[in-house]
Amino acid sequence: MTKKIAIITAGGSGTRMGGAMPKQFLLLKDKPILWYTINAFFDAFDDISIILVLPSDFIRQGEILVSEMGKEDSVTIIEGGATRFHSVKNGVNLLNKDSIVFVHDGVRCLITPALIRACYEQTVLMGSAIPAVSAIDSIRILDDHSNHTAINRSRIKIIQTPQTFKGELLIKSFNMPYQEIFTDEATVVEYSGEKIYLIEGDYDNLKITRPVDLILAESILQKRKIY
Repeated sequence: MTKKIAIITAGGSGTRMGGAMPKQFLLLKDKPILWYTINAFFDAFDDISIILVLPSDFIRQGEILVSEMGKEDSVTIIEGGATRFHSVKNGVNLLNKDSIVFVHDGVRCLITPALIRACYEQTVLMGSAIPAVSAIDSIRILDDHSNHTAINRSRIKIIQTPQTFKGELLIKSFNMPYQEIFTDEATVVEYSGEKIYLIEGDYDNLKITRPVDLILAESILQKRKIY
């Protein structure tokens, strides 16, 4: 039976939030942001295993959170690396080939079980599923001389997570040396020679990066009646 594994990357310090506490542990309606992220994956699949990537100084805090959720047997906590690539690679090193693997930003706490399941189903059929939404703002691109040109925003896709792959693709791809162009997992897999496939994302699947995002996230949770 194919295993379902989520690598949840929460290894950042969250300096843009303006506090000492990493943003993944900030409270949103009395629960840490990370609680909602983890809970969504268990709501999607009760047989999923999670690899939680945390800063070394906050591993104990992660252990307490997982214990309070009663998920100690299903969550493995590991230390993050110097970059996103290295953090994810630490998780990939624990995988086996016969798996479907979700790689998700820990602070995308509004991810829905429905999108998680859609990513799984497409990956089973096509090998990958990368959530993406269309740009809604006007877009301009700069050249090396600061000249700018308007481009057709209908052709621009904004990439989200969970970026989902067959385990064998991630294992093969993350054996490559790190390069600066590796900004996400799709870039790594594509660079290895594999085709990646997009799937319709969710505009509410935002990444908490600024204080105002917490206010928006609370409003979305209120709308969903999640407390």
